Amino acid sequence: MTVLGHSPRPTWVPRLQRRHEIVTTGGMDGVLRVGAALRACGFPVRDFAVDVRDGVPYSCVTCTVSVTNDESATFTERMGALPTVVSIAPC
Repeated sequence: MTVLGHSPRPTWVPRLQRRHEIVTTGGMDGVLRVGAALRACGFPVRDFAVDVRDGVPYSCVTCTVSVTNDESATFTERMGALPTVVSIAPC
């Protein structure tokens, strides 16, 4: 005998490792805001590297984020909405 549930079962969606380069302003504060936003969004972050230099107006965050295909566009929109983010580019 087989018992079938009436509720729909969730399907498994593969997560892909996407590497992004995020250019920010605001020095260390801008970089920390990006880090806080990554943490708040709930996307698993595998790698996180920062390049902040004294006297240079822009800083760079390079990170690898685990997302599904649907979450990939959401990730770019969320990070791009931060006031300190200048650009986001896949690496």
